[in-house]
Amino acid sequence: DLVMSTMAVSARSRSKAPCRVSFCTILLCLSLLILPSRATKVCQTFQPLKRNQLNMGTTMVGSAAATFPRGGGAAKITATTSAPAAPSTTISPALILKSFLKTIADARSHLAAAAAARAVSIFSMYPVDTIKTRMQMKQGDAFRLSGLYKGCAGSLVGQVPYGVLTFGSYEIYKQALLNKFPNTKPALIYALSAILGDVTGSGWLCPSEVMKQQLQAGLYPSMSEAIKGIWSKSGIAGFYQGFTGGLARDVPFRVAQLTTFEVTKSLYLKAKKGRTGDDNAALSAVEAAVCGAAAGSFSAAITNPLDRIKTLMMTDTTNAYGGSVVACASKILKDEGIGGLFAGVAPRVGYIAPSVCIFFVTYEFVQQKMQKKE
Repeated sequence: DLVMSTMAVSARSRSKAPCRVSFCTILLCLSLLILPSRATKVCQTFQPLKRNQLNMGTTMVGSAAATFPRGGGAAKITATTSAPAAPSTTISPALILKSFLKTIADARSHLAAAAAARAVSIFSMYPVDTIKTRMQMKQGDAFRLSGLYKGCAGSLVGQVPYGVLTFGSYEIYKQALLNKFPNTKPALIYALSAILGDVTGSGWLCPSEVMKQQLQAGLYPSMSEAIKGIWSKSGIAGFYQGFTGGLARDVPFRVAQLTTFEVTKSLYLKAKKGRTGDDNAALSAVEAAVCGAAAGSFSAAITNPLDRIKTLMMTDTTNAYGGSVVACASKILKDEGIGGLFAGVAPRVGYIAPSVCIFFVTYEFVQQKMQKKE
């Protein structure tokens, strides 16, 4: 998770939606942000998690790595005068790819630790996720032990690279937005960049989510059968079934999570400063984890209706829910009432806090091991 991994870094350093929907969404996000300008080159080499410099024509901006949220607070931005940059009127896909790969390479230690932490947290809490899916599908005996880890391997294949893709695209979006809107509050830029990073990463994640949830629901006995079955029924578009439902859940969840984390962090720091009398008090790793768990749990609860819609859209093999977010929501309300939107809320909320704790513990452990080797 982008939020969990970046909090850890800050604490340490102080619808049958056709596949083209996903592809076009990613291209749209990139084209809206990385358009040629008359005197600005958007994508410059960027070194995350270190001091970075963004070339803005006549101003060179240097700041601490500005991944949001940064534990104790948003990164500070200071400007110093520099020589004017040479005008550039074209942005090539090769330049964007080079910037992306450079971002990933520079952050490889952070990403390796985050990937390991993500894998461990997903594997540890996967049975809870399976129970949630069963409850949202109104299956009897949702707590049966058989099949609790069905689809786990596919989920890891989707989720771990998704974290890398989301982080890398987040940094590129952040660069582009800071260049285009230099007078906008950085916190807003970081939040929007995180959302756009999620949208981009969803193009990779959606197929594994579809297979995972259909396996959890017992629609297929194995991953290979799921791939064959989905392909034979709908082709490549079948792997993007419920893509819009996923976005409808993830974007509000990200906004709620980021906002709630900032509010929780501010209230906690205010209380801590009042208790200790230290105006420079900041969040420790444990405190950041607690705030993150609280923010994630609250966000999971209020977005549960959208999560259930996403689950039903991804497991709807007969088009019973209409293939769209609105149609699915309408059918749930008609058949089950408002309570139907909150099916599975307990395991969804119960999934978040332990996941955050497992993530932080694993992340710190891996980082320590890697530092010893270095």
